[in-house]
Amino acid sequence: MKINSKKAAAVAVAAIMGCGVFAGCDLVIRNETENMKQTIAEVNISDSDNFKKEFEGLDQQLVSKVISTVSVSKQDMIVSFVGSGYNAMNSYGWSYKDTFDAISDSLVQRQVYIQYAKAYFLKNGWKDEDDNREYWYNDLAAFNEKVGDKEGIEYDIAATSYFLTDKEIEKATYTTRVMLNNSIDSLETNYIKELEDDKEYDASARTTPKGLNTANGDYYDNEYKIYTGTGKQSAVRGSYEPKDGSTSTTRRRAYDDLLTSLKSNSLIEKGEDTSDVETLNYFLLENKSDLEDALIQKMTDTFTKQAEEKLDEKYFKDMFNDMLVSQSASYGRSYSNLESAMDSVSDTEFVLTAAPGNPNYGYVINILLPFSAAQSDELSAVKQDFGDKKGNKFATRARLLKNVNATDQRGSWFRGETDYSYKAKSSEGAFGYDAEKGRTWLFFEDNFNSEETAKYEYLKNYYGQYTYNGTWDPETRKYKPTPIKIDEFIDEMEDYLISAGLTVVKSTKGGDSYYNRNYYYTTSENGHKVGDVNYEQFVYYKGKVYFSDGFNANKIFQTGSNENKALSVINELSFAYNTDTAGLNTYYGYAITANKTKFVNEFEYAAQAVVRAGAGNYMIVPSDYGWHIIYCTFSFVDGKNVADRIQTPFAYNHDERADEGTFSYLFYEKYKANAASTESTNRRSKIISSFNDSYTIYEERYSDLANIGSN
Repeated sequence: MKINSKKAAAVAVAAIMGCGVFAGCDLVIRNETENMKQTIAEVNISDSDNFKKEFEGLDQQLVSKVISTVSVSKQDMIVSFVGSGYNAMNSYGWSYKDTFDAISDSLVQRQVYIQYAKAYFLKNGWKDEDDNREYWYNDLAAFNEKVGDKEGIEYDIAATSYFLTDKEIEKATYTTRVMLNNSIDSLETNYIKELEDDKEYDASARTTPKGLNTANGDYYDNEYKIYTGTGKQSAVRGSYEPKDGSTSTTRRRAYDDLLTSLKSNSLIEKGEDTSDVETLNYFLLENKSDLEDALIQKMTDTFTKQAEEKLDEKYFKDMFNDMLVSQSASYGRSYSNLESAMDSVSDTEFVLTAAPGNPNYGYVINILLPFSAAQSDELSAVKQDFGDKKGNKFATRARLLKNVNATDQRGSWFRGETDYSYKAKSSEGAFGYDAEKGRTWLFFEDNFNSEETAKYEYLKNYYGQYTYNGTWDPETRKYKPTPIKIDEFIDEMEDYLISAGLTVVKSTKGGDSYYNRNYYYTTSENGHKVGDVNYEQFVYYKGKVYFSDGFNANKIFQTGSNENKALSVINELSFAYNTDTAGLNTYYGYAITANKTKFVNEFEYAAQAVVRAGAGNYMIVPSDYGWHIIYCTFSFVDGKNVADRIQTPFAYNHDERADEGTFSYLFYEKYKANAASTESTNRRSKIISSFNDSYTIYEERYSDLANIGSN
């Protein structure tokens, strides 16, 4: 098992504190500085015969400077143990010996790969695809200028930085700063809670959309600083945003706790100036690790790109066709195979076809507008319809449905530990905006920035323009949703779809006659229909989003397409109103089959009906839970393949592989990544194996760690 020693993450630092600085974790060691500096392994691949064969011709004077013997210290092992080793030990049931042996192997292999990367770039250089610039590193004078008269860890940092661009160095340093701030944040939480015991939060926060605040891997900020609580001006911390409730006092206390932990484990040396966090030995250790990670990534990306260049259009088309043939055969033999696959569909798990000759499979989003507790009690208390032996109470339920209120469920997004709201400046781009009524609030402003330099990835499949349907007062921290009836909800939904540029085909609402019905059965007895239930009679409303060129399943996740706009609008309304929280953050929604389902009968009937009608269709029906707004997001219906009796809504188009969100993009990315990752991993393994004679591990020097708990 590979041990990831990238950094001692915030949660790990907090865990150390919780373990009484290792004591509670049975890690009782001699913490003298000299003991921690003890070398447990040495690595130098330039001494290997394989190195001389592969890198023949390199300037040996330069090689001896760039690839000198690296010493792996006991301190490195402790940092790795804190970062991930302790968790791995608990997860896999390892002994301390197993864990520290794995750590020593991992650290040594890491240094072998880093040294190889340096040699590789000395020989081959590197091309920056972003600015189309070539970099060459076989320049002894340039290397000497970079490292100057630095020593120790500062020399190591400079020697690694020589192979990185300014952007790569800045990103790595940003990563180190974020890690330190996160560590202090985690410790500071305890003190903030002490000060905010009376702060009012919603007990159960509303689920947020999948992908919210996903970090943009290319983002970094040079203005971002580590904040230790010293100074109150924003210039002290740059763009770092303190936790809600943070004060200079809570921050200093948390920073002191971090220093205490680091000192106890010899990660800070005596006499260090703790007022400047970026001069600490611990910061330098972590920054060195992050810079090495950047070099490792550069090497891996190089191998990955070389592997990708070997994959042509035929490779992906053959992959698609083979999968289609395989799935057609599998689902033709057993519908259960298809149904199982449908439950697992994702960006990387594809269902290309329904069972042959059976198009009645697909997915729906269900928005449940529930009965109130009082209405549910009333429904439970009444007798069944006309002596119905099955206990149905449809007539009473119909009358109750008229007074069901839907309310916007997103209030906790104002009052959670994170306030996701922002005030729309005007009605432009804000659906339902009404300044007089106070309906002016939207959510997730930072997640709808499409610039490449944005901090977060663009939030997908959530349209983001539906204002909170109610009021919010930031001063009193009070929110109040505006209740709406089913007809008002239908108007909101359809108007919002239209505002997104979509064409909606409407129909007639059920109206008062719907609520006074008493004919839901197919046969009569004593003047009343009490036979089989006619579920068509429950349909209150039907409509559809009309796709003029037909629904193209290949574009359902392509931002800006009509297919994705419709999905995103309905998805957002589901987050706003849906009380069926199990339906939030599903891929397409609930999988619907042509067979008997686990859903209540009214829902099953309507869901299967909209799936047969195709994507974009929606239907509103009740159940004993309340109103169901059922929207078909995807259906295995494709007239082009009727002759083959196979429903295949997808097609692989190699020309669309770079169009983010298209099916071809997702398919290409998955199998490109798989092939490239396999190739890159194999090359790395071969490198490690080729240079297994270039390092020495001194197991006896960390035997005190390996033998913990053995007595």
